[in-house]
Amino acid sequence: MASTLTVLEQNILRAKGMTEPQVKALIEAGVTARADFRTVKDAGTLCALVEGLSAEVAKAVMDWAMDEATPAAGGGGVVVDSADVVYCVHCQAKQPKDYKSGDLCGSCGKQAEPILTCFWCAASGPGRFCRACGAQFISTAELELGVLLKREGLAKDDIPARLEAMSAADKEVLWGRVRKSRR
Repeated sequence: MASTLTVLEQNILRAKGMTEPQVKALIEAGVTARADFRTVKDAGTLCALVEGLSAEVAKAVMDWAMDEATPAAGGGGVVVDSADVVYCVHCQAKQPKDYKSGDLCGSCGKQAEPILTCFWCAASGPGRFCRACGAQFISTAELELGVLLKREGLAKDDIPARLEAMSAADKEVLWGRVRKSRR
């Protein structure tokens, strides 16, 4: 059987602790490409396929092999997404290509990318930052507090941090000032 495991991949398997006979047994068992490890799925199955393989070595091999398939879970992998990829702000699920701002997430059912209003320029849009002025969005519930802090002369970049750091009692004092200004 011709192996499609590259010389480098075979050397990595040896570096992970597999012996030459174990690498050959792995190839004879049908694992002829790194993608075949996705079918194997776990270290226990790998131990059953290759006689004499220790659990520690099997785990090291599977961690390496599955890193390509699931970079976020295995660590060390780099994921490069195109600029139009959208992830749900609630569950981090990747949204389909036909996704439009305001659609609900197919995974969790919440609005994947809520449309927020900017406290600084009153523009609205999705994301974490205003596309018109660059201010970081704050929660809709605290929008009036952000506008009040803007009127008082706080810098655009300081307002979200200030609101985040405030206690509930401090926010209640600000809400009192908002209610007083409405009269």
